[in-house]
Formats: sequence, structure tokens, C-alpha cells
Amino acid sequence: MTKKNLFEELKYKVFQSGNPVFFYIGINTIVYVAVALFGVTYFLAGNTNVRFLDYVSEYVAFPAALPKLPFRFYTILTYQFFHNDIFHILFNMLWLFWMGRIFLDFLKPRQFHLVYLAGGVMGAVVYALAYNIFPVFAPYIPAAIIIGSSASVMAIAVATATLVPDYSMNLMFIGNVKLKYLLMAYIVIDLISIASQNPGGSFAHLGGALFGFVYIKLLQGGNDLSAWFERKPTLKVVKNDKPGAGARNKSNKVNQKEVDAVLDKVSKSGYDKLSREEKEILFKASKD
Repeated sequence: MTKKNLFEELKYKVFQSGNPVFFYIGINTIVYVAVALFGVTYFLAGNTNVRFLDYVSEYVAFPAALPKLPFRFYTILTYQFFHNDIFHILFNMLWLFWMGRIFLDFLKPRQFHLVYLAGGVMGAVVYALAYNIFPVFAPYIPAAIIIGSSASVMAIAVATATLVPDYSMNLMFIGNVKLKYLLMAYIVIDLISIASQNPGGSFAHLGGALFGFVYIKLLQGGNDLSAWFERKPTLKVVKNDKPGAGARNKSNKVNQKEVDAVLDKVSKSGYDKLSREEKEILFKASKD
């Protein structure tokens, strides 16, 4: 495969495929590489006292200090796309890839976009509230900031685990683990980590987790927050000249009872136990 073909394939996957998992992995990676390359130039120019990322963070990271927010209001979105180091972004993108694929097996791309972005927003809100409510953080507020997509990724992960809690993942050295136990472990770790060196990150994770959980519970109750972003189809008058066409179109529709039955099977046995026909039902339902 030529370099040109490789570039075109990556461009298609990130910007044209319509897959939000590839889109957010691509955007996060592009931002990280760009900042890292600028950082090398910044260092070679003699700026050895502070990293380029630390300089940029003043403008793109989300601050805990409330007086800064009127001038840094946009950081509630920008902070979600910057990362501290290679391991920070690597872990987040791997987690997003694994959980995001499961998410899209059952839900729609527009729902993914909402959970990812709103989960990051909720993470920032919980972080700011925690730092300004608990007196223990008062001395650190003026300089406290957060960056990273962890809250957004946590929202996707918890939303997935809430939707299909008994879906199993095969973990190295551990074996099959149900999502509900895996995410419970991560949440407990974040709660414990509040007393560590990165309490801000833990609060942001918990905020993202909260949004992912609430979103799915509302969805299961018939309230889809992402419906605001659904494109309204334009009405067209179509002349049906062929007899039986309406019956065929109707047959292509997915019965909600069938979808519910498949989801029940997933919750009991896992996605891997579905037949090809049952997976096709979920695929069609996600496109309706």
C-alpha cells in the first residue's frame, strides 16, 4: 500500500466514514502529535524551563478557578482533546476503541457524539464544583487545571456498561469479565484516587461516568437527549407503481419486540452468543 493510499484511508476513516470512534481517536491523535511536534521546536529554541504543553494549557485546559471561566469558557470543550503524555492518550484511545465499538453495536452515532461531548462537559462541571466546594482544595484552585478525554471516554464506557451490563470482555491474564464489574472496579479506583496526587482527574472521571449512567437510564425510559440533534426528514411524495413494494419496505423495518428480545439475550448471555440474524436485527435497529 502506498503512502498516498494509506493517508487517504486514514482520512476516510477519521473524517468520512461516519464512525465517531475513529473520528475522536483521529482528532485526539492529531492534536497530540501537533502539540508534541511544536514542543520539540519550542525546546530547541531554548525554552527548557517549561514544556510547550504547559504553556498551551493556560489557554486550552479547563481551570478550577471560577473567575477564569468567563475568559476561558471554551475550555470546557478544548480540554477534552489535549493529553499530558503518550501513555495518557494511549490508554484513553484504547479504552475508547474497545468500549466505543460495543456502544455502536446498540446505539447510533449521534448518541455517541452526545455522550462523548456532554460526558466531558459534565466531568469539567463536577471537577470545578468539587474544587470550589471542598475546603481541602482551596489552596490549589488558582493553578488547578485538567486536560484529557478521560471524562468523555468514561461516559462512553459507563453508558455501555449500563446498557449491556452482562456483556463480557476477555481481559489478558484475567479472562472474561462482565462490563458491570469492570466499570464498578474503575469507579471504586477513582473514588479512592480522590485522596491521591490527581484528585481533579478522578472527579472528572466520576462526572463523565454520572452522565453516561443518567443518559442510558433516561433512554431506557423513552427520553433520548440526542433526539434534539436528529435530522428531520423532508417529506416527499413518492408514487408507488409496483404492487407489493409497500409490503417489502414494511418487511425491512425492525420490530421493536424483536430488538427488545435480542437485547435481553445480550444482557443474559453476552453479545458473542447472538446469531447472525440477531446481530442483523441490532444493526438494522441502529440505522432506523
